[in-house]
Amino acid sequence: MEPFEGKMTESQSSENVSTRLERIAKLAKEAPAMAFRSLAHHIDIEWLHEAYARTRKDGATGVDGQSAQEYAANLDGNLRQLLERAKSGTYVAPPVRRVYIPKGSGKETRPLGIPTFEDKVLQRAVAMVLGAVYEQDFLDCSYGFRPGRSAHQAIGDLWRQTMNMEGGWVLEIDLRKFFDNLDHGHLREILRRRIVDGVLTRLIGKWLNAGVLEDGAITRPETGTPQGGVISPILANIFLHAVLDEWFEREVRPRLAGQARLIRYADDAVMLFADEKDARRVLEVLPKRLEKYGLTLHPEKTRLVEFRRPDRRSNDDDPKGPGSFDLLGFTHFWAHSRSGAWVVKRKTAKDRFGRALKKIADWCRGHRHDPIRAQQRALARRLNGHFNYYGIRGNFEALERLRYEVCRVWHKWLSRRSQRGSISWERFNELLKELTLPEPRISRRLANP
Repeated sequence: MEPFEGKMTESQSSENVSTRLERIAKLAKEAPAMAFRSLAHHIDIEWLHEAYARTRKDGATGVDGQSAQEYAANLDGNLRQLLERAKSGTYVAPPVRRVYIPKGSGKETRPLGIPTFEDKVLQRAVAMVLGAVYEQDFLDCSYGFRPGRSAHQAIGDLWRQTMNMEGGWVLEIDLRKFFDNLDHGHLREILRRRIVDGVLTRLIGKWLNAGVLEDGAITRPETGTPQGGVISPILANIFLHAVLDEWFEREVRPRLAGQARLIRYADDAVMLFADEKDARRVLEVLPKRLEKYGLTLHPEKTRLVEFRRPDRRSNDDDPKGPGSFDLLGFTHFWAHSRSGAWVVKRKTAKDRFGRALKKIADWCRGHRHDPIRAQQRALARRLNGHFNYYGIRGNFEALERLRYEVCRVWHKWLSRRSQRGSISWERFNELLKELTLPEPRISRRLANP
């Protein structure tokens, strides 16, 4: 559930840049229908230094192979040249380098586009401007890649809504290859409602048309924005804010008979309905709405799930009980609390659990000849990262199981370091006492009785 460019270290914004961001935001809030014609003048050398400070330094290199450390060797000179090219229109957006990462259970892959480091800095500078404007427009239902908002907040909001409505019908929305199919023409049209600054729109157009380098060949897709680009999250939010969020909140909800709620994190979204007829009506019109903007629903992964509280179901209902659904790596389901009340609980989704374990098993296999202490440190980092995200109340059993399985695969590959035979479990358990792995822990106290 990390941002597309991964984790980044943000510096304390200079007072000047922070003040200018606040001014842009204030004006955008006071004039929600205004299209900004003059924003690029805010991007100066000080702004680029701040963008550099907010850009991840340990990410993979782009097509030019230049690292952040190499770029920083002549930082001020590089940033001044970058500023001149961006403002004069001579900046050429380099193609992104395409790599693939596992998706879902690991059987499918997701393409990522890695820009050059300099391109990341300039994209960050433009994203800062766009964020100041659009944060005033974005709705509360949107949680992805926004300051002060997180996946855990989205999950907490979903829990409160399902509990307050005593369940209902959940529409799982899966946009088919959203980042590959994002329509450039519609995106430009949506951007023009708020941004008509020529420098910014020209740069965004160059990034959309920059192309992808794969196997030595450059292709230039007519749709999509690289998942992995610094600018991609804000562009995705702008697009889906207009296509989905505003449409649902301003056109759909007022026409429904019962309560309804949309919760979206980037291109992952669910709609919760108190009334089944409302849910089916929206499911019928949603594909037409998306098709208008060049998007389609995944026919197998988009589904309507009955999620009413079990004691609110009639005797004629399916005896198997209410369904479950997945969002942001968790499976959401009804169960009894310790006091016997019906509550919505969450556990690690099956595909996410399998993917996490497979990645660790593959790592153990490839690094089985590393020093054991180095292996322990690496495994500890991976487990801590998993526990930090999935360590929510009610999910302790899944955390315990992952640690147990990690111990099993580590023992397996330590036993194959040589032909001298496997390590006994007794010896391995003694090793674990000295080189301990993190114990499962609840790191997020999300609402859940």
